[in-house]
Order: sequence, then C-alpha cells, then structure tokens
Amino acid sequence: MKKFKLKTHKSTVKRFKLSGSGKVYRLEQQKRNNAHLRSKKTRRQKVLLQDRLVITSKGNIKKIKRLLHV
Repeated sequence: MKKFKLKTHKSTVKRFKLSGSGKVYRLEQQKRNNAHLRSKKTRRQKVLLQDRLVITSKGNIKKIKRLLHV
C-alpha cells in the first residue's frame, strides 16, 4: 500500500515558529500587521517589531505542532 506525504498547514507556518528547544512562538497581532512597508520604517521600529510571545497552553502547542507535522 502506498503511503502519502502529509502536507503542512501553510497559514500555521506563517503565524508560528518553533525554537530549537521545541517552544512555539508567535508575533503579537498588531506587530504582525505592522510589518507592511518596512522599507519606510526606521531601524528602531523594525527591531521593536521582532518581539515574540511564547505560547504556554499545552493544548494549543499540541494542535500547532500537529498542523506543522513536527
């Protein structure tokens, strides 16, 4: 029987990142939306947009990792 490759959930890939230790990170909502037209923003503004929040809910972490196929 032929096995099929699992496809990753693309919108999840865009919203969440995994650290080397397996923690799940996301950007704050307003910071995700402010990434538009970055060339006009100062270096300080771009640095401030890089802040990330760690997801602590075990249930959410499990769901996100399943969508990312990790």
